[in-house]
Amino acid sequence: MQKVSVRLLAGSLAALLLAGCGGGGGSSSGAGTPPPGASGPTWTANVFQPASTFKNFCATVRTGVDARGTPFPDKAGTLLEELFWLRSWTQETYLWNTEVTDQNPASFTDRVAYFNTLKTPATTASGKPKDQFHFSQSTADYLAQVTSAPAASYGAEIRVFAASPPRDVRILFTTEGTPATELLAGTAKLSRGARILAADGVDVVNGGTSQAQLDTINNAIFPKSPNETHTLLVQYPGGAQRTVTLTSANLVADPVNRTAVLPTASGNVGYVLLNTFSPFSSEKAIVDAIAAMKAQSVTDLVLDLRYNGGGLLAVASQLSYLVAGPAKTSGRIFERLQFNAAAGAANPVTGGTNTPTPFYTTGLGFTVTNGVALQPLSLPRVFVLTTSRTCSASEAVINGLRGVNVDVVLIGGTTCGKPYGFYPADNCGQTYFSVQFKGVNDKGFGDYADGFAAADASSAFPVKIPGCSVADDFDSELGVASEGMLAAALAYRASGTCPAPSGVGLAPASTVRTGENAIATSALPLAVEILRNNRDMSAPPSRTPAP
Repeated sequence: MQKVSVRLLAGSLAALLLAGCGGGGGSSSGAGTPPPGASGPTWTANVFQPASTFKNFCATVRTGVDARGTPFPDKAGTLLEELFWLRSWTQETYLWNTEVTDQNPASFTDRVAYFNTLKTPATTASGKPKDQFHFSQSTADYLAQVTSAPAASYGAEIRVFAASPPRDVRILFTTEGTPATELLAGTAKLSRGARILAADGVDVVNGGTSQAQLDTINNAIFPKSPNETHTLLVQYPGGAQRTVTLTSANLVADPVNRTAVLPTASGNVGYVLLNTFSPFSSEKAIVDAIAAMKAQSVTDLVLDLRYNGGGLLAVASQLSYLVAGPAKTSGRIFERLQFNAAAGAANPVTGGTNTPTPFYTTGLGFTVTNGVALQPLSLPRVFVLTTSRTCSASEAVINGLRGVNVDVVLIGGTTCGKPYGFYPADNCGQTYFSVQFKGVNDKGFGDYADGFAAADASSAFPVKIPGCSVADDFDSELGVASEGMLAAALAYRASGTCPAPSGVGLAPASTVRTGENAIATSALPLAVEILRNNRDMSAPPSRTPAP
C-alpha cells in the first residue's frame, strides 16, 4: 500500500540569516536618550525594566482581529517602546541572555535590525554559530504558515543545489493529485530526481545572463500566483528529456507525503515520509498514518525525516508515543525545557511552572479530537532517515525516544543540531523567534548542537548513534525498497551491517553554491524557510495557550 499526499531549504542556515537581516541602525556604548522631539524610556546599561512595561505599545496600531479571530492587543506607543520591549524580553527569556551585549535602543531606527543584535556571538565545538536560529517575520505571515494557508505551487518540492552557472535544479519529491503528477504520455510530468534544464525557453543550466532572463527562470520555477502556465525542459533519472507545461495551483502542504508497507521475510515494515510537524493538520496526518501501519501489523517502522525541519513539539511527542507505546513511556517525559539560569524552576515566557512535555497519549485538539486515545505501535526500535535538513522537533523525536530506551537506528546524514526552541512572540505585528530553551530527554540529555550522526560518520563532533552514513540519492522514488536510504535501512535490519558506499545518483552537497547570475533558491520568504527548522512551542488547544 502506498499513499501520497503534499514541503525547501537552499543554502546554509547562516547564509539565510545573514541575508534576512534587514533595516538600518547602529549601536552606542553611552547612556541613551529618546530621539529629539520624542518621549519615552531611557537606557542605562544592564538595567532592565520588566518587558510587560512596554508590551503592545506600538508605533503603528493594528485594529480588528488576526487570522485566528483574536483581537489585536495594540496600544498607541512608539518605536522606542517596541525596542525596549525587545531588550527586556530578551533579558528575561533568551537562553544565553548573559552573552548578549546590551545596546542602547535609541541608537536604532529599525526594530528588526535591533532584534538581530540580541543574540549570542558564541560558537559550537565545530565552529558553527551557537545560535543559527534567531529570526523574525511579520505576524500575518507566521499565522498563514501555521494555519495552512494555500500557496501557489506545482506540487513539487524544487531544490536549487547550484544557483549560478552551471546551475543544478532538481525535484526532491512530488505530491499526488497536483499539476506535477499530471500524466503526459502515461508518465508524471515531474518526478523525484528530475533536473530542470530550461524554463520558458531560457537555459537554466548555463543561460540567464540578463535580469530579464533571470526573472523568467525564477517565475517559471517558483510561480507566485495560481493559474500561471510555464514550460519546463526536464531531464529525468536515466537521461530522457522532454518538455512539459504546468499550471500552478493554490496548494496546502500535507505533512505526510507518502506511506508504504513493505513485506519482508521477517514481517511487514512500515514507511512514513513526514516532511514537517506543522501546521496543525500534522496531528491528524500522523495519527492516520500510524493507524494504517498498525492495521497491517508492521513489525518495524522507518520514519523518513530527511526533509523535516521541525514544527510543533506537541505533535512530535504524539508521534514518539505512537512509536514507543505505553510500557516505555508511562511516567516518563518526552522533553524537559532548560531555560536561562535566572529562570530557576519557572518558565520565564509563560510565567508558570516549568512543566515538562509528556509523551502525549491522546488527541490534543489541533486536528484530532481532544482526549481521543492514540493507538500506538509499541515498537522496541525505529529506523530514522536523516540529512542536514532533519532539524529541531525531528531531532527531539530521536532524542526523546533514546531517552526511554527505544533503539533508534539512524540512516543517512548528520542532522542539523538544534536542541533549542522558542515560543513565537508577537509584538506590534512582528513575530519574534528567539532561542529560549534547550530540550533534554528523560535521561537529562540534550547536548547535540552539532547534530546526530550514524556510528560510522567521519566527523568527530556529532553525537554518534547506531546506523549507517548514507547519502541522499535521486535514482529512485521515495518509499520504494530500492531507494538508497530505505534500502540501507532494510539491509541493516536484516544483517546489522551497513552497505558499501555508492557514488551512483548521489545528491550534491547540502549547501547551495551561489555566485554571479544567481537565480532564486526558494519560492518562500527567507523567514518562512527558517521557520521550518524550529521547534514550535505553540500550546495544544486543549492546554492553556502560551503567550
